Amino acid sequence: MSLAALPTLLDYAAVVVFAWTGALVASRAQLDVIGFLFLACLTAVGGGTVRDLLLGRDPVFWIDDPLYILLACIAAIVVFFTAHLLTDRYRLLVWLDALALAMAASVGIAVAQQMGQSAFIQVLMGVITGCLGGLMRDVVANEVPMILKQGEFYVTAAFAGALAEIAAQALSGSENIGLIACVCVTFGLRAGSLLRGWHLPTYKAYPPRTK
Repeated sequence: MSLAALPTLLDYAAVVVFAWTGALVASRAQLDVIGFLFLACLTAVGGGTVRDLLLGRDPVFWIDDPLYILLACIAAIVVFFTAHLLTDRYRLLVWLDALALAMAASVGIAVAQQMGQSAFIQVLMGVITGCLGGLMRDVVANEVPMILKQGEFYVTAAFAGALAEIAAQALSGSENIGLIACVCVTFGLRAGSLLRGWHLPTYKAYPPRTK
């Protein structure tokens, strides 16, 4: 594998894995094949589409390269015919989502960087690319979005991974090292949240004091 191709390969991989998660949510909702295709594609390209629109990228990435949509549709069909074989679809869903989040965040930063954006915008685009597809999926499927569940590391994981990518690239001078750093940090924090219960403090409404 050429190191120069790493951002593109991560982008395709993120689309496929996010599409799997969308199709798994469709299976939990017992949708028909069109529902599978719709949720898979929405999840796969939703975050990247918002990123490209905000950055003024023309055309949007999946219009420029329809292979992204084709891969998402293939992933949806595979899940449509195999989801019944899985004993714990939700557990698989959250782990695939964690992996897709890590890869998509790293690619979002790379795209913003290629367009000459500042480090601040690069970090925001990484978070948007990683988080919004899953958010759209859960809202459309009428599920509580993973991004909002009880202070879990989700946006925090993407944000930390984005910072790691910027720092690693600045220190090493290598885009690929930055990409790998982002994937490792984001996935590591998300995995810690799932396995060890790492979470952010949650708001508690304390009763007013009585005299």
